Amino acid sequence: MPSTGWSPGMVPYGADETVYLVVDSFSNGTVYRETEIEKTDLETIIGDLLSGQYNSPVRIVAFNTLEHWSEDVSSDIAAEIQMRCDIDGVPVPEHLTDFVQSHIDAERQLALRLV
Repeated sequence: MPSTGWSPGMVPYGADETVYLVVDSFSNGTVYRETEIEKTDLETIIGDLLSGQYNSPVRIVAFNTLEHWSEDVSSDIAAEIQMRCDIDGVPVPEHLTDFVQSHIDAERQLALRLV
């Protein structure tokens, strides 16, 4: 069969859903972490972050192929993690401290600039 250069996409079936991907840092570089399509929803990503499934998260990107948008949601995720830890009365896990602090601080700095 001749090659057409076309390959099937990785869009989830049914696909009016938002997919979240984690950019993770390793000693040899930064990568989008590979994950199963069924495990790219917001709750799974937050649960995986809290349980230490990522090495050193740098950024979280959300996208929706049906609606044609993508967005860096790192500050929103960092705030959500901080809120959940506060509600549970526990500190942010050590492996997430840098991620949460850097993105919450960035959000506060932006808010100060807008005032």
